[in-house]
Amino acid sequence: MGKIKWGVMGTATIAMEQVIAAMLNAKYCEVVAIASRSMAKAEEAAEKFKIQKSFGSYESLLEDEEIDAVYIPLPNNLHVEWAIKAMKAGKHVLIEKPIAISSHQALTLVNEADKHPNLKIMEAFMYKFHPQWIKAKALINQGEIGQLKAIQSSFTFFDDDANSITNNKGYGGGSLMDIGCYSISISRFLFNAEPKNVMASIEYHPEYKIDTLATGILEFENGSSSFLCSTQVDFTQQVQIFGAKGSIRFDLPFNPPNNELSRIWLTKEEVTNEIEFEICNQYTLQVDALSFAILKNKATPFDVRDAVNNMIVIEKLHESNTLGKRVFI
Repeated sequence: MGKIKWGVMGTATIAMEQVIAAMLNAKYCEVVAIASRSMAKAEEAAEKFKIQKSFGSYESLLEDEEIDAVYIPLPNNLHVEWAIKAMKAGKHVLIEKPIAISSHQALTLVNEADKHPNLKIMEAFMYKFHPQWIKAKALINQGEIGQLKAIQSSFTFFDDDANSITNNKGYGGGSLMDIGCYSISISRFLFNAEPKNVMASIEYHPEYKIDTLATGILEFENGSSSFLCSTQVDFTQQVQIFGAKGSIRFDLPFNPPNNELSRIWLTKEEVTNEIEFEICNQYTLQVDALSFAILKNKATPFDVRDAVNNMIVIEKLHESNTLGKRVFI
C-alpha cells in the first residue's frame, strides 16, 4: 500500500527520545528528512537515526517535494505558525500537543485547515491510540461500570531549570499547557462532552510567571473530573475512573513503557480483574493511524477542532483562578 514520507521539523527532546524512533518502526511511515535551525543539530540527528536528508532551516524542509507530511515538535508558540506554512506547502501535519498557546490561535489554524480539504492535520495526543485507553473507553461505553460519574487524575514532575521551555511563558510553558492538558483531554474524551463549568486553584512562579501547580474541577452534565498537575512536584501520574457500578484504574496512564506489558484494573461488585495489553508503542500507533488516513484519504482519527475546545478549558481554568470562582463555559 506504500508509505507516507515524513519530515521532522525540529530536534526537540520528545522527538529525539520518543517519536522519531517510533516513526521508524511504523508500517505506513517513512522518515526521509529532519530539519533544525542548526545544520549541525540536523546532521547529528540524521546520522543518529539514519535519516536520508537533513536541513538547516524549516523552510528548506517544506520546499522538499518528496516529503508528504511533517511532524512538528517545536515549542508551543511556534506550532500554529509552522503548521500553516506546512499546509501552504502542501504537507499533511501532525502537531505536538498542545496545538497552540490560545484558543484563538488554535481556531486560526482550524480556519486555515478548512482551506486545504485535501490535507490531514491532527494534534498529537498519543494516549488516545494506546489499547489501554481504547479498552477503557469501550468498557465505559458498554456500561461495564455503569454511568460514568467521576474521574480523578494527576500528572506531575519536577523541573526548576530556568532555561527549560516548560518554564518559559513566551514559549507557552506551564503545568497546564505541558501536562494538565492530558487530564483535560481524557475528561472530554471519556465523557464524550464538553464541561459546563470549571473551577481552579493555581500557583504561579514569581520569576517565570508560569503556572507551576494547578488543581481543577471540570463539571460535566453527568459527572465531574478533578485533577492535579505540577512541574514543581516529584514525578507521578495516575488516573481512576468511577462509575455507578464499578471503576477502572490505570497503571501508567499517559506514557506507559513501550517494552513492557501495560495493564488496567476493572472493579465490579467488589471484584477486581486485571486486564493486560501486549507490548506496543503509542507513538508508532499514532503516526501509523494518521499515515493510513492519508493513504486512504479518510478522515483523521480525531478532528483538529477538538484541540480548540481543549485550549478553551485551559483558558477558563486560569480565568477561574483569577476570579476566585466557578466559571461557566
